[in-house]
Amino acid sequence: MKFVSWNVNGIRACVTKGFLQYFQQVDADFFCIQESKCQAGQIDLQLEGYEQYWNYAEKKGYSGTAIFTKHTPLSVRYGVGDELTESEGRIITLEYEQFFLVNVYTPNAQRDLARLPFRLEWERKLAQYLKALDAQKPVIYCGDLNVAHTDIDLKNAKSNKGNSGVTVEERAAMTDLLQAGFVDTFRALHPDTVDTYTWWSYMAKVRERNIGWRIDYFIVSDRLMPSVTAATIDAHVLGSDHCPIGMTVQL
Repeated sequence: MKFVSWNVNGIRACVTKGFLQYFQQVDADFFCIQESKCQAGQIDLQLEGYEQYWNYAEKKGYSGTAIFTKHTPLSVRYGVGDELTESEGRIITLEYEQFFLVNVYTPNAQRDLARLPFRLEWERKLAQYLKALDAQKPVIYCGDLNVAHTDIDLKNAKSNKGNSGVTVEERAAMTDLLQAGFVDTFRALHPDTVDTYTWWSYMAKVRERNIGWRIDYFIVSDRLMPSVTAATIDAHVLGSDHCPIGMTVQL
């Protein structure tokens, strides 16, 4: 089964920049997007053969997630059942016989770290949620997680230390999750790969010079990792300030 995740930074804009061509080319079983930035009825995506599940933010033009899938789920959940995660449309969970798929757009702590306390409470509740799912069956957790976990995951690690996405607290939350029985699939399969990123600033020539961060992930339950045969980053694909990432699992 092929999985794809992409922060599209506005699906309506991304459609005008090649989204559908990439979508058709990659032919994924599951295609997750983050930062859809739309409300119900604002876009009519014709994706033949796919069911569509959308979680819209209450605030217009903000946040939002969606999953497009060839496989009908056993159940669908939006958010995790509390106000912290509900209003911004940041989580969708699809349940299947062999796994849960959790698509997430993690909140940014903001440049001045004003939202760091909110972010850390989010991390705590999401970790509880993922562990509870994992106790039932394996979990596939993906999306824009807004953290460069280690120094190898961003170009200018030293100068960015302490900035949003590179704080000790955010990195520790990721470490704690991985130590609780989950695996970063790309890093597991490519432990020494450098200069491979998923997000670049829109500042002039930053992407051309590959000054980026790896902040988009496929993370799976430990016991699912032996079935993961590929973890990819399609850095050549434009259309957003993020690029798509992929994972193949033999189930």
